[in-house]
Amino acid sequence: MTPRQIYVVDDNHEFRDSLRFWLEGFGCQVRDWGDPRDALQSLARVAVGTPWPESTCLMLDVRMPELSGLDLHDALHERGIHLPVIYMSGHADVPLAVAAMQKRGAVSLLEKPLDDAALSAALDRAFAPSDLDPGLDTDVEGSREEFDRRAQSLSPRERQVLSLVVKGLMNKHIADEIKLSLKSVELYRSRGMRKMKARSVTELTRIMVSRRA
Repeated sequence: MTPRQIYVVDDNHEFRDSLRFWLEGFGCQVRDWGDPRDALQSLARVAVGTPWPESTCLMLDVRMPELSGLDLHDALHERGIHLPVIYMSGHADVPLAVAAMQKRGAVSLLEKPLDDAALSAALDRAFAPSDLDPGLDTDVEGSREEFDRRAQSLSPRERQVLSLVVKGLMNKHIADEIKLSLKSVELYRSRGMRKMKARSVTELTRIMVSRRA
């Protein structure tokens, strides 16, 4: 079996070392860069005349100086380099998560510090056979049927509040938008998150966006 080749781009040296240790412990081959511009040049050189192995993926930090993970992803696409991408963020930036998963077709967005189970599931999805439906997410969010069951358990208000959370609105702005008290918004948000089994806004976004909810 061909070992998984994972390219990591993150400006935090300690985080890269920790992630490399985790990945290599599971038999993956890892190459990493702290400067996204260096990564772009290196990946462009590797891509010249060489088809990418199916067992290759790219893990990108969303926020980096000079060149963001989103910008790097776009630059790679412009050069004809198309790899499964897993975004990582320590900021739980919902609008970026939506952009990463809808516009750029990222496999997933993981919130730092990375959860072992979520990382393992994201990698399994990144390396899934290309003929599988990418919308049929097999990670910690569960099956499509399970997602539908959770979504159907939401009240109209809970669904409305969560849809605004995914758009990046803060609780006070949601309260102004739908003419509710802040405490009511907090209650609907808490109930909705619990019903969707989302532990964070980033995870909620990943669930909702990946299912086109």
